[in-house]
Amino acid sequence: MKGFMHWFKSSNKMKRWILLILIGIILACFGMAEILVLKEITFKEVGKIIAIFVVGFLAIVCGLIFLNKRTLEVLVESTDERMEKRKQVNINSLIFNKKVYDQGPNIVVIGGGTGLNTVLTGLKKYTNNLTAIVTISDYGEEASISRKELGTKPLDDIVGSIISLANNEEEISKLFNYKFASGKLRGLNFSDIYFLGMKEVNNSFADSIIKSNEILNIVGKVIPVTLDEMNITAELENGYVVTEKSKIPEITYEKVTKINRIYLNPSNCKPAPGVIEAIKNADCIIIGPGSLYTNVIPNLLVNGVAKAIKESIAIKVYVSNIMTEPGQTDNYGVSEHLQAIIDHCGKGVIDYCIYDTGEIVPEIIKKYNIEGQDLVEQNIDKIKGIRFLRRNLATVSDGYIRHDPNLVASSIIELICDDLKYQDKQNDPQYLMLNNKLKEDKRIQKIKKKMKSEENKQSKSSNKNKPENKKRTKSKFSAKYSDRIESIKMADEKMKQKSMQRKKASNTQKNKKSKEEIRNEMLKELKKSKLNRKK
Repeated sequence: MKGFMHWFKSSNKMKRWILLILIGIILACFGMAEILVLKEITFKEVGKIIAIFVVGFLAIVCGLIFLNKRTLEVLVESTDERMEKRKQVNINSLIFNKKVYDQGPNIVVIGGGTGLNTVLTGLKKYTNNLTAIVTISDYGEEASISRKELGTKPLDDIVGSIISLANNEEEISKLFNYKFASGKLRGLNFSDIYFLGMKEVNNSFADSIIKSNEILNIVGKVIPVTLDEMNITAELENGYVVTEKSKIPEITYEKVTKINRIYLNPSNCKPAPGVIEAIKNADCIIIGPGSLYTNVIPNLLVNGVAKAIKESIAIKVYVSNIMTEPGQTDNYGVSEHLQAIIDHCGKGVIDYCIYDTGEIVPEIIKKYNIEGQDLVEQNIDKIKGIRFLRRNLATVSDGYIRHDPNLVASSIIELICDDLKYQDKQNDPQYLMLNNKLKEDKRIQKIKKKMKSEENKQSKSSNKNKPENKKRTKSKFSAKYSDRIESIKMADEKMKQKSMQRKKASNTQKNKKSKEEIRNEMLKELKKSKLNRKK
């Protein structure tokens, strides 16, 4: 009874909305009663009754809306621990203000390259508690002019992650990727100059990155996996060892073999400050997507990282690649990707694997086939002990297959929400925020799909109305698959061009040989003529 009476305290501000609902019910009932009682109805009386009924109905609707709003406010006030003065907490500061994301799930994303940046771009819409653990592994590679002049470390992946977590990605990207074209700074990158200055101010490379998170006002934080020199070395199945990261795919492809294992040189790389702590405190750990042997596995080989992941109680998720990579994962399926991680790090690193449905337009895949790439096979039956989630993750932008940041993020957040449900935390503010945001994003995505389909229909109808199209009659097949036919033709033309180039190259070689033969015959004839003259 005490709990029930608590709802009617003056501080809860519930009674006013309950009273408004009661007034609305009385007015609506009065309007209906007037119709039943009156013997003769004039236009004046009808207008009066309708006005009373409408006012009553609106009072009921408004009362219900504000009562539900205040109920949610009271719920958040009673469970919120972020503010010292709970009386000042209201629905606007907690639900509609971005501060609510500060209590979102603590997510750690491990990887490097564009795959890591894609996941970060999507997840920053759901939580501020994001930590990107990034590979720094371009040691030994040919350094840029900027790196040679300033003596900085390879920071491409660090910069990419910072840009992905920035509130204004475009502006930060322009600034960090800016290369000076004149003066004493000619050829230098702004990002290299910035991090060199931060390092000298803070006397530490690790502190320069950590403090950059606050200075640049990014969502979450970026941490290098290690501060030690991290050289990635590949041992191929034929015994050949590749010591340069950039040459691993090329040499593997040339030797017509596969990668047997990847290891770090030196092997005792220590994790950077904050890496192990971030993994231990995580609610969810995301591994991938990205280059399996050069971006994903190397992070897990740093001392203590794989062990910390195994010991963590967080949800451990691997986001599978959509396409294979020449020289790295040729003919690999989902199971081969997972098996490679298990072979290098052991079991217990991955609980869930999210992989794409594979529903991609055939002509785009054919373009990839020309380059030696193919769809990652969905052979999930070969691996046991891991739960598989099949989701729509792919999008096509500028003719290339990419992971969609929103689709990847929504799949991960949906998994976290299901875990919170399993723990009976449906009333937790974190669950409420994530679930509402997830529903809203799905609704927006549906609207966008409808708008795209309508635009396509309009464009098709406008093309049909053109006089040129009326003159030419097309079959149903060609009308429906015209885009696919054109793209396949383009792919075939590229194949023909390549074959023509090869033929030309072979012909030029033959021509060279024929010219050399003619030259040799001419020399022989000259020698004979000289001998005859002497005789």
